[in-house]
Amino acid sequence: MPLISVSDELAKKSFTSVENKFITKYLPILEPVAVKVYLYSLYVYQNALSALTLEDMATALCLSEDDIKSYFEYLEEFELVNVVSLIPFEIRILDPENIYGTPKKFKPEKYADFSKAVQNIIKGRMVSTNEFREYFLLLEDYNFEQNALIMIINYCVNLKGDNIRFQYIKKVAKSFADDNITTAKKVDEKLSAYTSSTPSLIRIFTSAGIKKQPDIDDDKLFKKWINELCFEESAIIAAAKFYKAKTVEKLDLALTELYKNKKFDVKEIEDYCKNKTSVYNATLDIARTIGVYMQNSAPYVENYVNVWYDYGYSFDCMKNIASYCFKHNKKSFEDMHELIKMLYSDGLVTDNCVNDYFDKLSNEEVLIKKLLTFCGLSRRVIDWDKENLARWRSWGFSDEMLEESAKLSAGKSNPVAYMNGILSAWKSEEIFSLDKIKVNTAATTPYKNNQQNTSIDKAEIERHFYDLRHNAEVTAEKHLNLALADETYNKIYKRINELSIDYALATIKNPNQAENLSRQIQQLELDGDTRLNELGIDKNNFTPHYSCKKCNDSGYDSNGNPCECMKKFMASIK
Repeated sequence: MPLISVSDELAKKSFTSVENKFITKYLPILEPVAVKVYLYSLYVYQNALSALTLEDMATALCLSEDDIKSYFEYLEEFELVNVVSLIPFEIRILDPENIYGTPKKFKPEKYADFSKAVQNIIKGRMVSTNEFREYFLLLEDYNFEQNALIMIINYCVNLKGDNIRFQYIKKVAKSFADDNITTAKKVDEKLSAYTSSTPSLIRIFTSAGIKKQPDIDDDKLFKKWINELCFEESAIIAAAKFYKAKTVEKLDLALTELYKNKKFDVKEIEDYCKNKTSVYNATLDIARTIGVYMQNSAPYVENYVNVWYDYGYSFDCMKNIASYCFKHNKKSFEDMHELIKMLYSDGLVTDNCVNDYFDKLSNEEVLIKKLLTFCGLSRRVIDWDKENLARWRSWGFSDEMLEESAKLSAGKSNPVAYMNGILSAWKSEEIFSLDKIKVNTAATTPYKNNQQNTSIDKAEIERHFYDLRHNAEVTAEKHLNLALADETYNKIYKRINELSIDYALATIKNPNQAENLSRQIQQLELDGDTRLNELGIDKNNFTPHYSCKKCNDSGYDSNGNPCECMKKFMASIK
């Protein structure tokens, strides 16, 4: 017969399970009432009694609510629970530490001097046996020198007072150990460095209305703000003021937001905070204009509108650009961002410059539509038409000459290509006015080579080069889209584009940040190359591979003269 058995009725009942490590390690040393509180907590969790309140628990255990809180704080010192929130009061049950069997036993004489020193420092209360045991564990598990841990305890008591709880001391000691600061010399250096930043922290706390003494954690954040985020003390104080940050955590969030939006100077911070409402309103207006639904506007503000504002675009100008985007089927923030990057790279930032540019585009589209109509076409204007117009104007042709060439091209199998051939012939014969066309009637039919008396269809030539160029660009785009279809590479590709914009701004404002961004971009490019290798995709195929490197398959060199490849093709079809 076994020593202990249960009845069949009991075997059918529900149970609350307890980790064996709790029984072997903690049960022998915990205060009895603390054990009762811990077991009841397990019962509440495992039976999903989520509606149970602190008052209900106190009533069930015949204790006061303050007693319950006190015992949870006691259990927290043993890292059995974690007090998540005081108001409302919430706790999280933790896994007992992975030390099997009973706790380590220490020879009292080994730490006699250490124990006396600790008790002399913590004068407001008696240090319990359990607390001493935890100090001994710190000494042995983290290889602290005794004097090093004494210095940490002394620092904590000076900061928090004699009634300091062991939990805080243990937290600070572990943070030192995480930084490999376990000797008395290193602890002294660390505390000295912290002391040097204390006056700055006190000034910041005073300005922000933060009612606490700076501690080691605050010093870590201060060094992050100064060294990593590159804020000066005056800027930190300004951030605390404008964000009304009454805690260190809120101040850290504020500075992180300012860092992301490239606001480092006091004036920049002031303007940014005053414009925050305007930025959000502008983002909503832009979204409505281009037809984008935003469930959460914050990402759009951070990744787009704030970036445009930093470029120098006014909110009215952004709305004007959004209206243009909607009319031209660019109905996303990303499409609008591509247009603004193009405008910015061309130095078009002010309202007048952007308006003049759009007026010019509008006039060009009206002209192109008119030319297409003369050619006998009714399709919409495409980018190829705009490229043709830019080339024809670079050759020196007026709108009248373009209209005349379009009329002459009407009825041809490929009127735009035919029109291109006419203009090319006019250029070679230096015909740039209508009166010269009438004098040189042969120029209106430039598809005959009089010297060789051989018919050359220049429309065929234009089609040939259009097809070469178009096929190269479409092939490159297909390769890129194939890579972007992979979610991993897509994220890397977009992140590189985002950081490239940040890098361009940082090279002007913050060289240190620019260097850091450059390293990030380089690493992302390596990650992207690795992913492309895994996918079996050649990155070189993202760039169009034109058959002629001199003219990029346009048929004309940079001066508007026929390229060698065109001459060869013409010879081949004669």
